Amino acid sequence: RPAGVVAVVLVLGGQAAALVAFVGDVRSAVIAGAAVCASRAALWITCAGPVPAARPDGLGSAFTRRVPVWWTLLGWAALAGLATLVHPWRGPLAVGLAALVVLVLVVRSIRRFGGVTGDVFGAAIELALTTLLVALAGA
Repeated sequence: RPAGVVAVVLVLGGQAAALVAFVGDVRSAVIAGAAVCASRAALWITCAGPVPAARPDGLGSAFTRRVPVWWTLLGWAALAGLATLVHPWRGPLAVGLAALVVLVLVVRSIRRFGGVTGDVFGAAIELALTTLLVALAGA
C-alpha cells in the first residue's frame, strides 16, 4: 500500500506542476480542460476487446471487452488529429505518448493480475491526463 500512496502523490504532483504552465490565458485553460476530457479516452484501451477483467466479480468484468479494437484505434487517431489544433507536432505526440502509457499500464496489469480492475481504469485516466498535461505544457 505505501507504493500506491507514493504513486498517487507522484501523479498528482506531476499534474499540479504541469498545470502551472496552463495558467495565464484562456487558450491555455481550454487546452487543460480538453486534456482532462481527452484523458477519458484511456477507457477505450482498458475496455478494448482483447483486455480481460482481473476478476469475474469485479468492476472490470462489467466493462472489459466492450470496445472494439477498431474503435479504440479510430478514437485515438481522431484525438491525435484534433491535437494538431493545439500544436502541429507536440499535440499528436502528446496523444501518442498518453496512449502508450495507458497501453503499458494495461499490459502490466494483465501480466500481474490477469486483467484489469476498476482501479486500473482510474489509474489509466490519471496517467493519461498527467502525460497529456506534461507533454502539452507550453504548447
